[in-house]
Amino acid sequence: MGVVSASHVQRGVQGGFAQMCHGKSAPLRRMQPGDWLVYYSPRTEMGGGEPLQAFTAIGRVADDRVYEYAMSATFVPFRRNIEYVPCREARIVDLLDRLSITRGKRNWGYPFRTGHFEIDREDFLTIADAMHADFG
Repeated sequence: MGVVSASHVQRGVQGGFAQMCHGKSAPLRRMQPGDWLVYYSPRTEMGGGEPLQAFTAIGRVADDRVYEYAMSATFVPFRRNIEYVPCREARIVDLLDRLSITRGKRNWGYPFRTGHFEIDREDFLTIADAMHADFG
């Protein structure tokens, strides 16, 4: 699970890459080729925007390459290639009682503060189903 604003998720989907935790390499290096990535977007824009609280994209790690990408002279984040699948947004409020990461937890958003964490297969499948992910 990656936690990224919706506008940044869309840039990644359009470009076929993942970037998270303000460009750090460690979260990307923990993923292996074939692993799945689900993005959760708390807001539409980083540092502001409208509240969204939705799962916004889903894709598979394409290869074992983690690489730097110069977005400006002063910001060179790390990226990883992702093969995104067609899907639609799914609001987390509709899934809170169905996901082990949130079920029965008053402060369900706490794990999302880390920016990147692993979820179990059951939660992944529940989210993918809610997103109507097309695995082809």
